Formats: sequence, C-alpha cells, structure tokens
Amino acid sequence: MAEFELDEDLVKRLSQLLKDADLSEIEYEAGGQRIRVARQIHQSVSAPMPAAAPVASAHLNAAPAPSAESSEPVPAGAVTSPMVGTIYLAAEPNAPAFVQVGDSVREGQTLVIVEAMKVMNPLPAPRAGTVTRIFVSDGQPVEFGEPLLVVE
Repeated sequence: MAEFELDEDLVKRLSQLLKDADLSEIEYEAGGQRIRVARQIHQSVSAPMPAAAPVASAHLNAAPAPSAESSEPVPAGAVTSPMVGTIYLAAEPNAPAFVQVGDSVREGQTLVIVEAMKVMNPLPAPRAGTVTRIFVSDGQPVEFGEPLLVVE
C-alpha cells in the first residue's frame, strides 16, 4: 500500500471552509487519496447539565428541528444523534442489541454507539423510561440531530 502524504495546508484550508460555511464535515478526494475533516457542533441547552454528565448527553435534551426531507415531526421523547457518524445497536457483531422496543431503560444506560472518526461514542439514555420506537438500523450512517429512538 502506498504511503499517504498528508498535505497540512489542504487540511487547514478544508478546516477553514468548514468553519466559514458552518458545515459539520467535508471530504476531498484527488488522485485516489481521500481526506475527510469533521467537527462536532455544540448546541446550547437551556437547562444546566450536571458536571459529571458525558459530553454527548448535552445534545440529547435539545429538540431537533425536523429535517426538510421528512414530513413527519420528531416525536416527543426522541433521542437524537449528537454527531455525524455510524450507528451500532450492539457492542459487537452478533451480540445482542443494547435495547429493543419495549425495553425499560435507566438514565445513563447505553442505548447505541455512534462511531465518528474511528472513535466509539456510547450514547447514554437521557432519562429512565421505555423504548417505544427505534428509527435506525445497525451500521446506518446518521446525521447530527437525527432522531435515533424514542424513550418515553
């Protein structure tokens, strides 16, 4: 496999373009080489968060705006993706899913994993309740703010 030489100036220009265009990620491909630059976008939440809460949970209580593509409104109790990534419903292939429809969950329990830039980010339940709906499938790419499941 040929060695990939990183063009730091290109990465800086792509990073600046992300910021200027208020994008969450950008990908550039040339000559069979691909560079993807992504950033997390933090939303402000009106309620104060506990000091020990994981960073990802700050996005769970904010109600996302329905996407332009979806005519269905985001249901109450929806847990949304805190970042762009890939969803995994279980800890590893062939393992049981973290949760299924009808399962009771406790606050802080892992619901899914969001992989972003080769980092596995467990997504904790924002509150105790029952999983009433799951919108995603294992290995599916997700966008920031996309509803993943409902905990009522």
